[in-house]
Amino acid sequence: MTPKQNLPKMKICLKTPLGICEITGDEDGISEIKILDEERASDDSIPELFIPAVNQINAYFRGELKDFSLKLNPKGTPFQKTVWQSLLEIPFGETNSYMDVSKRLGAVKAIRAVAAANGKNPLWIVIPCHRVIGSDGSLTGYAGGLWRKKWLLEHENPFSQQSLF
Repeated sequence: MTPKQNLPKMKICLKTPLGICEITGDEDGISEIKILDEERASDDSIPELFIPAVNQINAYFRGELKDFSLKLNPKGTPFQKTVWQSLLEIPFGETNSYMDVSKRLGAVKAIRAVAAANGKNPLWIVIPCHRVIGSDGSLTGYAGGLWRKKWLLEHENPFSQQSLF
């Protein structure tokens, strides 16, 4: 039996309503999806490996997808991976506080570590770190910029911010 040969990581760029998103992965799965602040052309040719990710990200932004089902392979510590797994439990259109996530993990005193792991999430929108807010309801830190976090939350729940007055 021959040892498994790892293919090199591949990257593509995809245009989204929030800017260019860069997707990185290999045969083991998608390892990173990040939003870029600089302009870059999106790729015209999509390798087969990335077709599910591209289709699902596009469907999400069209409002047709609430849950991603991709082969993922994020790099991180065991604790970070536990936090990221917990973020996947936050339903579409809802938010949790950092304290809520800490409690769910049984690590109430680890709220800062949970927040740090949340900030290291390598899979933008797929692992919904944008759904984590401050205990007071504030839009606290977001690697992609608070304006993107606000946009994503409004996209997922367009009626939650409407006022009666």
